[in-house]
Amino acid sequence: QVQLMESGGGAVQPGGSLRLSCQTSGLPPRRACLAWFRQVPGKQREGVATINGYGGTSYADSARNRFTISQDNDQTTFVLQLSKLNPDDTAMYYCAADTSGYGTAYCQATRRNTDFTYWGQGIQVTVSA
Repeated sequence: QVQLMESGGGAVQPGGSLRLSCQTSGLPPRRACLAWFRQVPGKQREGVATINGYGGTSYADSARNRFTISQDNDQTTFVLQLSKLNPDDTAMYYCAADTSGYGTAYCQATRRNTDFTYWGQGIQVTVSA
């Protein structure tokens, strides 16, 4: 049984940083595509960043050069480090995992949320002055 659980969200001022962590269980080690998505009310859930079983990463344009995704050796924990935050980053952030593929070509930040099977419950990030 696969489970994911986020931690680390909260409120921060513009320009600040936050660290989101996702604890996983039940995934085959290094055989999953791991992702962070975010969603604001009334909009579709959008991909932010992915990391594959080989450690390769992919970022949405909005996240590139500001956010960093990383994972531990067996993919039991993966982290999204948020920096240079602005109010447009305010959203519910979700971690997700998919075991259909874990290579570079498959595990891209452009993948749809419907491609991912396993989800955390979500954690709020609020950026305001």
